[in-house]
Amino acid sequence: MKKWLGFLVGIMVLVMLLAACGPDETETSEENTGEEATEENTENETESDMPEKPEKLKIWVNAEEKQEEAINQIGEAYTAETGIEIEATPIDMLEQVEKLDVEGPAGNGPDVIFQPHDRIGDLVLRGLIDPVNLGDLEGDYTEAALSAVTNEGDIWGYPAVTETYALFYNSSLVDGAPETMEDLMAIAEEHTNAGNDEYGFLMEAANFYFTYPFFSGNGAYVFANNDGVYDIEDIGLNNEGAVEGGKLIQSWFDNGYIPQDLTPDIMNGLFKEGKVASVINGPWMVREYQEALGDDLQAAILPKLDNGENPKSFVGVKAYLLSYYSDNKEWAEDFMAFVTNSENAMLYYDVAGEMPARKDSIEDPAIADDPIYSAFAEQATFGEPMPGVPAMQQVWDPINNGLSFISKGEPVEEVLNEAVQTIKDNIAASGATQ
Repeated sequence: MKKWLGFLVGIMVLVMLLAACGPDETETSEENTGEEATEENTENETESDMPEKPEKLKIWVNAEEKQEEAINQIGEAYTAETGIEIEATPIDMLEQVEKLDVEGPAGNGPDVIFQPHDRIGDLVLRGLIDPVNLGDLEGDYTEAALSAVTNEGDIWGYPAVTETYALFYNSSLVDGAPETMEDLMAIAEEHTNAGNDEYGFLMEAANFYFTYPFFSGNGAYVFANNDGVYDIEDIGLNNEGAVEGGKLIQSWFDNGYIPQDLTPDIMNGLFKEGKVASVINGPWMVREYQEALGDDLQAAILPKLDNGENPKSFVGVKAYLLSYYSDNKEWAEDFMAFVTNSENAMLYYDVAGEMPARKDSIEDPAIADDPIYSAFAEQATFGEPMPGVPAMQQVWDPINNGLSFISKGEPVEEVLNEAVQTIKDNIAASGATQ
């Protein structure tokens, strides 16, 4: 019995000695791979903070070829990094809201949509989007971009693009940028031969987004702005300045400078073919125009009006917004942070030609020193943000319908009075209070 007891004690001592050696070996191993272990632990902690990965995220992107191409490239990189498939569906931005209203409750909607900031108020009012948490990333975006996506104290999206529009011109057809509207009309007169589909100046002149500068530069406004607070009962789209702007626009059609049946596709096609001397459009067209015109493509700020004022273009921010109906909100935000990070913001700029909403991107020499994009940056200094209140959504259709009537020769003042009354009626019917 004593022999067996001694044997057991010996075994226990041996086990204790072996155990005592364990920590030293483990410590040596950690010293050799400490950095890798720390990184792995950090990744594990990050993963543990997130819910289980979905197989895919559904993203609605604007139906524009270059923008689709950019998002597809970024989506592939995100899939490679996370294993989550990105299903990017091209849908025109203006159609996404109504489509989400139907598809979201049915369970067929996206996790993320892409929208201009002036629609955020309406989307919030409808309950179609959720606020996001930018956290430490908040400081990466410009103050203007953050302000644009903020509504009632909450941030409702990841800012992606800051934009306005300017004047593109073909330097093989005109010697330099027109400085005044008189200069621009002289170009229109000299280069317009409608029978040959040749024009000196084209723009979407029945689209209020693009024509706003010719109203606002003469003293018109959408809603009175009192220190950042919009008075939606005070609409300035039929005042004296608005009538003057409407008559200017009407003259372009009366003189045959702009055809009645002009569409964006026709305008862009003719400009790329070298049949149009100048067009008003946004930076999203830079890449397509450059591919067609090469070094002949130039850009400038909008020409001064007859009163000497610089036209005040609309300035907008486009952002990725989180669908209220998404079942993958954390991962959807992860993707929105990824698609708007420094590297991907510049990739999007390189491919789609849209200016990022990030501080570091705007300061990048690729943008700051570019002669074309610098024109848009300068024009933005004369611009003003589109009102981001829900009532703004009641403005577009009536005023665009009014512009259509103006283009056909209807009396400008009567048309604008009717458009403003329709806007007021629509606001009242919608129940919007701002």
